[in-house]
Amino acid sequence: MDANELVRGYLVLGLRLGRLVSGFVDSFTGDPALSRAVDNEPRLHPRALGDHARALRREIPGSDLAEQRKQFLDAHLRALECTARRLDGERISFVDEVERYFQVRIRPGDEDSYAQAHRNLDVALAGPGSLADRLTAFRAADEVPARRLQGAVQALSSALRDRVRQKYALPEQEIVEYRVVTNKPWSGFNYYLGGYRSRVAINADMGHRMANLPHLVAHESYPGHHTEHCRKESGLVAKRGHAEQSIFLINTPQCLMAEGMADLGLHAAVGPGWGLWTEQIFRDLGLRMDGELSEKVESAASGLLTVRQDAALLLHDRGADQDDVVAYLRRWLLVPERRARQMVRFLADPLWRAYTTTYVEGVRLVRAWLDVRVPGESLDSRYLRLLDEPLVPKSLESQVRDGLSWLARNTHENSM
Repeated sequence: MDANELVRGYLVLGLRLGRLVSGFVDSFTGDPALSRAVDNEPRLHPRALGDHARALRREIPGSDLAEQRKQFLDAHLRALECTARRLDGERISFVDEVERYFQVRIRPGDEDSYAQAHRNLDVALAGPGSLADRLTAFRAADEVPARRLQGAVQALSSALRDRVRQKYALPEQEIVEYRVVTNKPWSGFNYYLGGYRSRVAINADMGHRMANLPHLVAHESYPGHHTEHCRKESGLVAKRGHAEQSIFLINTPQCLMAEGMADLGLHAAVGPGWGLWTEQIFRDLGLRMDGELSEKVESAASGLLTVRQDAALLLHDRGADQDDVVAYLRRWLLVPERRARQMVRFLADPLWRAYTTTYVEGVRLVRAWLDVRVPGESLDSRYLRLLDEPLVPKSLESQVRDGLSWLARNTHENSM
C-alpha cells in the first residue's frame, strides 16, 4: 500500500470512529473534504472498523514510511482497534485496555509511599490540628475568587507565553482564547482549532487555586497542548507532510505523550522557583500567595501521583462501588467529598475512564526521559523534541533504559 494511502486510511478510520463516539476526535486540522466525505457516509459497524485497523497495521511493515512514522501509526492503529472492539461489545480487562491505548502496563501504587507523602506534607504545613484540616485551610486560603479567575488566567498565560517564545519559536499569528465554563468532568480543556489557534476552557466548578493555576495554564497553552499543536502543525504537517499528525484522537498513545509533556510544562518553562514567580504575578493583581510554601506543598504532594490511577483500578478493574472510590480518594488525597466525587465523575465517564493513566504514567515516563539527557544537552532542547517529534511511549521507554545503562556504565568507569 502506498504510504499516502496508508496515512489516509488512518485518518478516515479515526474520523469514522469519531462518528460513533462523541468527543473521540479531539481535533482534526486536515483536509476538510475528507471530513465531509466521512460525515456523509453511512455509519459503519465497529467490527468493520476493527477489521480496517488490523488491515492497515498489516500494511505498515512493507510501506516506505520512515521507521518513526511506522512506530507511530502501528501504535495508534492498535489503540483504534481496541476502541472498535470495545464498541463491538468485546470484554477486555481494564489493564489490557489501558495498555492497548497507551503502551503502558499499570499496577497499583504503594500506600507506604502515600503515607510518606502525608508525613512530608505534615512537615511542610506544620501546625496545630490534623493534616487534613491544615491542608484544607491552606487550599481555602489559596483559592482564586471566581470573579478573578479569568484575569488570573490571562496574566499567567501572558507571562508564560513570553517565556516560551524566548525558548521555542512559535508562529507569529498563534493565539489562545480563554473561556470560563461550568459543569464539565475536567478542570481545563484545550480545543485546538487549527491555524495556530486554540480555545481553552477553564472549569470554574473545580475551585482553582493560585498554586494550581500556573500548572493548568502551562499544561493547556504554554508550553503544553497549544504549543505542541502549533509546532507540529507548522513542522511535521506543513513542512514534512506527516498528515497523520493533523488528527488527535482520544485514547491513543499520543494522549499519554501530550499529557505527560503538558503536565511538565511549568517544570520546563519556569522550573524551580515557580512559586515565587507565580506569587509576583498574583501580587500585581492584588492577590496574596505564599509562593515558597506552595512549592514545598506541591513537592510533598507529588508522592501521591498514582492515587488517581489506583482509583481507576478500583472502579474498573476491581469493581468497587463509587462511594468506596470516593472514600479512597479522600483518604489519600485529603480532598473534600465534592472534589473526590468530581474526580470519580471523570473516572466513570465512558470516554475518559482510562484517561487518568495519561497524566500519571505520562508524567513518570516523560520526566524520566527528560532526566536522562546526555552531557551538554539542555532541558529546553530535550523538551523541544517532545514538541516536534512523533514520539510514542514505547520509544521513550526504550530510550530511558538505554540512557540509564549509559549513565551507569560511565559512572562505573569514572569511579575506577
